[in-house]
Amino acid sequence: MTAVKETARRPLGHFAERSIAGLLGVLGAGAGFGVLLMLVRFKWGPLYHADHEAAEWFNGLVAPHHALVTVLQAVTDLGGRPVLIWLVTIAVVGLLIRRQSRLAVYLIITGVGGLILDPSLKALVGRLRPVVDVPITHAPGNSFPSGHALGSFVAYGALLLVFLPAMSPRWRKPAIAIVAVLVALIGLTRIALGVHFVSDVIGGWLLGAVWLGVTAYAFRLWRRERGRPVPPITEGLEPEAGEEITPAPAEEHVLEHPRSAIAELVVGWVIVFGALYAFGMFVGYHAKGTFFETLDTAVPQWFAERRTDSLTGLSWWWSKFGDTHAILVVSLVFCPIVLAIWKRWRPVLFVVLAMFGELSLFLASARVVQRPRPPVENLDGHMPTSSFPSGHIAATICLWSAIAIIVFARTDRWWRWLFVAMAVIMPVGVATSRMYRGMHHPTDFMGAILLSALWIGLLYWVVRPNADVHRGNQPAIGSEQVRELDDELAKASRED
Repeated sequence: MTAVKETARRPLGHFAERSIAGLLGVLGAGAGFGVLLMLVRFKWGPLYHADHEAAEWFNGLVAPHHALVTVLQAVTDLGGRPVLIWLVTIAVVGLLIRRQSRLAVYLIITGVGGLILDPSLKALVGRLRPVVDVPITHAPGNSFPSGHALGSFVAYGALLLVFLPAMSPRWRKPAIAIVAVLVALIGLTRIALGVHFVSDVIGGWLLGAVWLGVTAYAFRLWRRERGRPVPPITEGLEPEAGEEITPAPAEEHVLEHPRSAIAELVVGWVIVFGALYAFGMFVGYHAKGTFFETLDTAVPQWFAERRTDSLTGLSWWWSKFGDTHAILVVSLVFCPIVLAIWKRWRPVLFVVLAMFGELSLFLASARVVQRPRPPVENLDGHMPTSSFPSGHIAATICLWSAIAIIVFARTDRWWRWLFVAMAVIMPVGVATSRMYRGMHHPTDFMGAILLSALWIGLLYWVVRPNADVHRGNQPAIGSEQVRELDDELAKASRED
């Protein structure tokens, strides 16, 4: 009987030991943040001078080097709200699809708490941002604490705690180290770019550690109260969910013959480029007296004669659907959701290669053909690339065609036809807007169709994005169960 009691007490003792150590760490971070907050709030002299001297030193070091500034801005964007909100939102959606509602609730609470803490404390302290000799960039709002430092610590830390069980044990320590380095670099970029003092960044880190520690402790305490084992934090919040949250647990290899696939894609890319070069040179410089010349002359002129303020505004919006930002946003939303539902990397690889191939073929062919824009007013002004082929149209065709190919084969629901419709409507709308705005000839549109048809056809033949469907792969959640996702959060809150 005594042995049984000791066995039952052992997990409780381990939890208590770990909890005390964790609480001491959280309390230490909280105390450090409280002291720093008071020093900043009352403008303690030594800290004030140290912060301003560091800001001036970093400004003198970074401002003359434009390439370094570009790198720093790219790193600092990884801690910005758009990126962090996207990461957390996609993770929450994926967890709900995989029926891991408790972890989804944890991410929501932790992320929302970080969003609330940042502006409220900035308003409370009211510290102005650094003023440097050579401003590199600027940011709105007050300075203390650093929102990038706080947000990156909370968001990347919470994602790490949630997805650690999906990693093999040998990769967990490197993953922790990578996240720590990334958070540190994001904080340092805020100082180097001159938008935060050193104490702002340290304050953000300390507050992030406090909030992340509190939420992690609350989650582990919740597990303990329900009689579930509480493993070391280095194993993640919910180790038993490891297989469910692994991106593709059943996929042995993405491609059966990767070397031959790479060779086929390289050869195919060269052939597609050759076709684009030949067609582009013909319509651009050798089509005089043909139907193509008549079309390229009459259509831009017809659009230019019928421009109105309302149509110009509408064409601007339609054109934006095909620019780099819109294409990237749609890709970054679609790919993680596909991965969460079907647990396969191959469809994701299909979309990634579609966009990478389109971009490289467009840039290469535009560079060698060097076709001038139509001889009408170009509403978008001077562009860094030439007219043939249209990058906006080609990117739109490749993206929505790839999405339609993947979705259509993976569901028999009526709404799969919506994606087929989008694969037609979106490119036609973008093409019309680009020609209306005087940025492309009709044969540039034809070149985009040629590029997309050849490249997507090649990828479909080589990658075979829906091969797993023919082997009976089913989604992690059936399409008829999508409505159940709305109930997951409510179930998690009632669970005991």
